[in-house]
Amino acid sequence: MHAERLKTRAEFLAARRGRRLNGPFFMIEALDRGDARAARFGLTITKKVGNAVERNRIRRRLREAIRTTCRDDMIPGFDYVIVARRDLLEAPFDVVTSELSRRFSRVRAAMPVRSQPSARSAQPVGSRVEIQ
Repeated sequence: MHAERLKTRAEFLAARRGRRLNGPFFMIEALDRGDARAARFGLTITKKVGNAVERNRIRRRLREAIRTTCRDDMIPGFDYVIVARRDLLEAPFDVVTSELSRRFSRVRAAMPVRSQPSARSAQPVGSRVEIQ
């Protein structure tokens, strides 16, 4: 399963309601959509980070890190927005990939365990069970 891209402003804004994970090179906002479709990601690099050439280089590095190593660490049904910082430009590529993987695994660790409904909760609401 491959990661898809966030495309609309509404999708980026929705991810802001999720969990935030700060790091030295970027901040990740992760939102559980509640479905089982492929994970989606979006990149945000502000003009404060640098000129267009530098911002595009950061985008290419992040997309390549996700494509090559970090895609498997992303959880299906989640949206991720990665907000890059300037330090990412000079960081070694293996450090960037390990930081991304570490942040994605922290999202996975913070996830509540989804269990199957028990027989007791499967009864219709309002039905009575008589115990004799």
